[in-house]
Amino acid sequence: MGTLNMLGLAKRVGARFLLTSTSEVYGDPLEHPQKETYWGNVNPIGERSCYDEGKRTAETLAMDYNRGADVEVRIARIFNTYGPRMCLDDGRVVSNFVAQAIRKQPMTVYGDGKQTRSFQYVSDLVDGLVALMEGEHVGPFNLGNPGEFTMLELAEVVKETIDSSATIEFRPNTADDPHKRKPDISKAKELLNWEPKISLREGLPLMVNDFRNRILEGDEGRGL
Repeated sequence: MGTLNMLGLAKRVGARFLLTSTSEVYGDPLEHPQKETYWGNVNPIGERSCYDEGKRTAETLAMDYNRGADVEVRIARIFNTYGPRMCLDDGRVVSNFVAQAIRKQPMTVYGDGKQTRSFQYVSDLVDGLVALMEGEHVGPFNLGNPGEFTMLELAEVVKETIDSSATIEFRPNTADDPHKRKPDISKAKELLNWEPKISLREGLPLMVNDFRNRILEGDEGRGL
């Protein structure tokens, strides 16, 4: 509903509209890496479907307004992003691991930890969104770092960065958890002249410094 209302506003005032969609539109993908032409493999009645299908519907609305009302829309499919000033306990895997390691708690890994994700630093995402909005291509565009890590590999990078003695606690996997996630960014490289510049090992310490300062200062709130 929020997307629908904002598209109506964009139509009335003649604004260019940015939809920040998500890699979750691909569901548990049968194609790897995922291209924008892939329609996805989503369970429409699963526990994750409210988010997955909500974003897919938002893309549908944006394209309908583009075709039917000449609204200038830009669609970005954002893959996992991390960086300073995130909420300490937002439930995202990088935030979880970093906060847990700093607090000397076990890092929680769901399932066998072999599911993969890609992680882009926040400034790379911002550059991609700016390039998208300043360009003339509707999209959708995958905006993500094609570097692929299993959850266990991510946990090891966090250990290297924060505390080599950090431990891992395994828990049952969540429903409909995608097994693999990696963006094909060929389209963004060609049409937006964009690709991420910051690797996980370069960006993670910047996030860790911010998290450590806030946790040690006792700021357990929702970010700055």
